[in-house]
Amino acid sequence: MDKPVNQKAWFLVLPVLVLVAFSAVIPLMTVVNYSVQDTFGNNVFFWHGIGWFQEVLTSPRVHGAFGRQLLFSAIVLAIQIPLGVAIALCMPRRGIWVSVCLVLMALPLLIPWNVVGTIWQILGRSDIGLLGRALDAMGISFNYARNPLHAWIIVVVMDVWHWTSLVALLAYAGLRSIPQAYYQAAEIDQASRWKVFRYIELPKMRGVLLIAVLLRFMDSFMIYTEPFVVTGGGPGSATSFLSIDLVKMALGQFDLGPAAAFSLLYFLVILLVSWVFYTVMTTIDRAEG
Repeated sequence: MDKPVNQKAWFLVLPVLVLVAFSAVIPLMTVVNYSVQDTFGNNVFFWHGIGWFQEVLTSPRVHGAFGRQLLFSAIVLAIQIPLGVAIALCMPRRGIWVSVCLVLMALPLLIPWNVVGTIWQILGRSDIGLLGRALDAMGISFNYARNPLHAWIIVVVMDVWHWTSLVALLAYAGLRSIPQAYYQAAEIDQASRWKVFRYIELPKMRGVLLIAVLLRFMDSFMIYTEPFVVTGGGPGSATSFLSIDLVKMALGQFDLGPAAAFSLLYFLVILLVSWVFYTVMTTIDRAEG
């Protein structure tokens, strides 16, 4: 005879559901409401249908921001994932240096985003910044405020400095979870360092690397504060990513209808690409497992 299921635990979840409803669902419904309506002012709205969505989907400005966003996410992922794994492999596995390395790796993650942007904004200036002055002394003219390539370089380097630690810590956790018996078997078989990494460490890290890729993609695709503080989206629109363009549309131009449609499409793109990432990587994991 089956035991009756105790449903009282749902009462513990109820406060969380209510909080999520007020903090996420209700604002989302407000955005949906704005995305299908238009107004002439005085809080008088009328039905506009999918007009704002069509305008956003056919906007060259949005297409450009979307391309820049994809390029930025691809660049930082291509750098941070291998670099984070390499750092994790070099970190000690025992002794006092383990704690020292973990603290040092966690420090960039503790710095607020606006502070990170301010640090690199000052660091890259050729008049007072350490990096800018050093490059100027070497005869390299570096000006991220006027040169689009330089703006991209400083934004990418800033993001790599800020978030590679997250990948390294996740990869290090994956490495520490590998049983010592695997290494002992590899030593008996006289496996090379590359083969140990390829056939033992990398497969065992696949789960945490999947989490790292998903987290870093979502973070990089929604990046706003750091590039806005450093470049303001410039020079021109060189570093105007989707989030910066959305804020300019909503607050700068006060186009609430297009901005609401833009934000919903933005959310759906992040959700779709994250789902594709997860599906592809889990499929590969099952095929190789």
